[in-house]
Amino acid sequence: MTTESPRWFKSSYSENGGACVEVAVNLANTHGTVPVRDSKNPVGPILNVPADAFSSFIEGVKGGGWGTA
Repeated sequence: MTTESPRWFKSSYSENGGACVEVAVNLANTHGTVPVRDSKNPVGPILNVPADAFSSFIEGVKGGGWGTA
């Protein structure tokens, strides 16, 4: 069992408006998941996304697959 702690970060594209999420991709290899949390509530719930699903999501964002709102 690993005792590695999550290293949380926000995207450099995040604005300071507070509507951000933080991710801890350092756990992807050891845990197989990428923890995601609300940056406004760092002690709140954490969503553990499967690493392969998170990777697919990031590739879709980079490829512009979802357009803009």
